[in-house]
Amino acid sequence: MNQLEKAAVLGRNFIDIRGGTLHMDGVSLAEAAAEFGTPLYVISRAVIDARIVEIKREFTERYQNARAAYASKAFLCVAMCGIVDESGLALDVVSGGELYTAMRAGFPAGRIEFHGNNKTPDELALAVSYGVGRVIVDAPGELALIEEALDTAGHDRISTRDYRPKILFRVNPGVETDTHDHISTGHVDSKFGFPADGEELYELIGRAISLDSVDFAGIHFHVGSQLFTNDSHLAATRRALGILKEIKRRYGYDTPELNIGGGFAVRYVRGDEPLPYGCYLAPVMQEVGEYCAANGLMEPIIVIEPGRSVIGEAGVTLYTVGAIRASLSGRRFVAVDGGMTDNIRPALYGAKYEAIIANRAGEPATDIVTVVGKCCESGDRLIEAARLQEPAPGDILAIYSTGAYGYSMASNYNKLPLPAVALAENGNARLIVRRQSYEDMTVRDLPL
Repeated sequence: MNQLEKAAVLGRNFIDIRGGTLHMDGVSLAEAAAEFGTPLYVISRAVIDARIVEIKREFTERYQNARAAYASKAFLCVAMCGIVDESGLALDVVSGGELYTAMRAGFPAGRIEFHGNNKTPDELALAVSYGVGRVIVDAPGELALIEEALDTAGHDRISTRDYRPKILFRVNPGVETDTHDHISTGHVDSKFGFPADGEELYELIGRAISLDSVDFAGIHFHVGSQLFTNDSHLAATRRALGILKEIKRRYGYDTPELNIGGGFAVRYVRGDEPLPYGCYLAPVMQEVGEYCAANGLMEPIIVIEPGRSVIGEAGVTLYTVGAIRASLSGRRFVAVDGGMTDNIRPALYGAKYEAIIANRAGEPATDIVTVVGKCCESGDRLIEAARLQEPAPGDILAIYSTGAYGYSMASNYNKLPLPAVALAENGNARLIVRRQSYEDMTVRDLPL
């Protein structure tokens, strides 16, 4: 490995090379693969903790009016709920399943924010029964469904007479972002949120303010994911502040919260240069302070919802190399024992990744190959033109920055079992999600 390549690996500060093999948080990844099998997601506790420390230093501890919620859709399991709980962050969930996982983990209900563009009555009933702190209304009719859920709730964990969920309305700010179309969420044709400044939005806000059963808390927006500049956050913040001004004009009501979502970028490949949290957030906080002072508004609490940026670079996926072959054109394919079932992003978004042979990480990376999965799909390609140590069957391939949306978007296509997840911490690795078995995959099947 030349100095440039070595620097690229060591630049991922939780990864190093010892005795010629790749280590994460002091854990040999080749040994982890031998112990737990492959495919295997390995998550660095040190990286998660470092990201949360940065969020606190640059945001929640720097400003009085600041709060952060981890966006659990990026990666969620019972153990991750525990990590988020220990950190003091809130938890953003988008489905009944994510909410149930939080409940199983004993996550404090008051620190849960429930999102989703089409929440079902059953999901809202579950949210109300658990006593979630905030519900972000994303669609016409949803406020009425929340009222119905509150009327019929009879769960013994809360008294509905004393429980008033805080309600925010998600708005579509109509701003463009420099990211893939599939992860751009704030443009004019987005399926999410109410059109900014639309009359329906203000009518619903007025109703929420008037209700005794809910507590109108604010406005939410999300402009997209994997954003390398703060331009769209600032543009959307300006639109949202105009909404807060109009709410004050119509209802004499100072809006308590403005949730600006997440979308902060992470490093996937060389050349990616994600900004520190402060570079996104300091300009937003300045904009909010100046606008509110100029327009006689109370400064709202500003909420962020980082997900990918907390967990993305904390994850590595390990595979065992299998078949190696050349196509008629001469392209060399290296097949691994996973693929689009454990990482759909390359097929879905054209996402780019980097990899290394973990058990021979100290050797020069001289081979250029296409890494493919084992699914019956031509599109099951994980990395095009990967520069690797010359691979051989049985080697352990490690793909970087797979902590976000690998496990959470995994599927059983071709009846491949879902991988296990291991947490690396202080030189030790332990499973936090066991590998799915063939029996697990068929346990719900019914005979003819």
